[in-house]
Order: sequence, then structure tokens, then C-alpha cells
Amino acid sequence: MSLFERWLTLWVALCILSGVLLGNLLPGLFATLAALEYASVNLVVAVLIWAMVYPMMIAIDFGSLKDAGRRPKGLIVTLVVNWLVKPFTMAALGVLFFQHVFAGFIDPARAPEYIAGLILLGAAPCTAMVFVWSQLTRGDPNYTLVQVAVNDLIMVVAFAPIVAFLLGVTEISVPWSTLILSVVLYVVIPLIAGTLTRRALMAKGGDAAVTGFTSRIKPVSVMGLLLTVVLLFGFQGKVILAQPLLIAMIAVPILIQSYGIFALAYGWAWAWRLPHRVAAPCALIGTSNFFELAVAVAIGLFGLNSGAALATVVGVLVEVPVMLSLVAFANRTRGRFSG
Repeated sequence: MSLFERWLTLWVALCILSGVLLGNLLPGLFATLAALEYASVNLVVAVLIWAMVYPMMIAIDFGSLKDAGRRPKGLIVTLVVNWLVKPFTMAALGVLFFQHVFAGFIDPARAPEYIAGLILLGAAPCTAMVFVWSQLTRGDPNYTLVQVAVNDLIMVVAFAPIVAFLLGVTEISVPWSTLILSVVLYVVIPLIAGTLTRRALMAKGGDAAVTGFTSRIKPVSVMGLLLTVVLLFGFQGKVILAQPLLIAMIAVPILIQSYGIFALAYGWAWAWRLPHRVAAPCALIGTSNFFELAVAVAIGLFGLNSGAALATVVGVLVEVPVMLSLVAFANRTRGRFSG
């Protein structure tokens, strides 16, 4: 790892502080950038995430995808944790903290909205950023693609019923434009671009050309991550400073959920003797969230200024620092896995 990559957590921390500061000093600029969105997908952030995902897509070998189906254990861990555990533990943590632990510190009328926001986060597993986390842990790009694809297919049919059940409402209107646009922007387009790039590089110089090219563009991927952090915290800079205690309270169950879900999936993968290249991404997929979908549904159901929308935004803010800490842990424990 380069010196820059080795101190990535420090750079992210500086970007968080910079984002909050700039968001308060230049609110007009960040309001303009935040308005550049379609179907609740911010187009500036989408470009930066695309820059992060594209290098990993170059590493995907379609000829090897069939091998993923012969190793179902990683998929089983991901799917069980994402769909049979995560939404329900998030709901339980939301009820515990906002109806009991923090009940004396918040408006009781807002408690159900905070819980609803947490449920929406828990029911929406990651689609885009997981490619970044997989790359940082040297995950198997082919297997990661299969995991994400299967998750997205299940999300189409399972997200609305699970959310409706946990929120106690009769009907959830899934923002299909957000879901489809996100999958196209974060998976389909970079996958096509990566495949075309890989074919050109293989024709030119084989695997060595692919490795050399991805190494050269890796700094672009890291810069995309850092700029994304600045933007996300800049968009919410005023909210962070205006309601720091509330932000911290919402973050508590999200942090417990994130580390708990990772421990469950990663420990299960270790017990099943999965190779680290599969174990790390399958644990990280369950830990991170599809925040565009969660935010869009929260706004649609409860309104832009609701507690549910705020809770989903806090999930966005918490995700990058938490995921980087888990990436670091996964990398440190690589030697405990068989391969």
C-alpha cells in the first residue's frame, strides 16, 4: 500500500471536517450541488461513485463468473444476513433506543419517524459502494458482482413487503426510478465500460496490461471516495452543527447494527472456512446500505423534513467512516482465513 492509502482513514477524517466546515461557509454552493439530482440520486455523487467502481469492474472476468455458482456458501451468508436478520435487528434497535433509552431526550411524536428511517436503512442493502469496499479488501471481483446482482434481484420483490410489515403500513410505493437509475449508474454502465476496457487491454498486453492500467487509475478511485465524503458531509453541514446531540443519538443504533451485522457475517464466513476474498465482501455487503433508496422512500412516506428522512441521512454520514474501519479490520485479519 502507498503512504496515501495507508493513511486513508486520516484523509477521510480531514474530509469529514472539511465537508462540515465548507457546508456552513458555502451553503449556496452545496445547495446548488445538492439540487443536481434526478430520482433522489445526486448526479455529482453518482459520477464520483462511478469513478470508484469502474476500476474494479475492469478486473471482472466473465469467463470466471460461472465459478461463483459452484461456491454458494458466500451467497448464503450474504442473503440470510441481509434479508432474514438485518431489517429485523435494525427495527429492534430502533424501538429499544427511541422508545426506551433515548425517550427522555427526544420529542415522543418524532420517535416513530426515527425508527422508520432506521428500518428503511436496514432493509436496503448496498448496491454501489460495496464494490469499493471489496476492492479495498482485495475481494474477488467476480463473486462480488454475483452477490450484488442477486441482492438487487431480491430487493425488487422483498424490499416493499419487509418495509411494509415492519412499519405497519398497508402499502409501500417503491421509487422504481431511484432503484433502476442507481443500478444502471452504479452497476450496468461501469460494468459495460470495464468490460470494454478489459478486452482492449487484454488484446494489447494481457493480464499485465490490465494490472498496470488499474494501478495507474487507482488514485482516481481514492480521490473519488474522498470527494464523496466532502460532498456528503457538506450537504448536511448545517444539520450536523444545529442538532449534534440528535445526530449522535440516531448514530448509536446504526453503529451497533453495522458492527454487529459485520461480526455475524464475517464470523459465519470464517466458521464456514470461506476464503478471505469472498468472506470480506460478503460481510461488507450486509453492513453497508443502499442510502439513495432509503432516503427516497423516507421522503416519499414522511416528508423532506421528517425524522425518518433525517435518520436515513445520518446513515449516509456514518457509513463511510464505519466501513473504512471494517475494511481495516478485515485486512488485518486476512491471515486468519484459509485463502
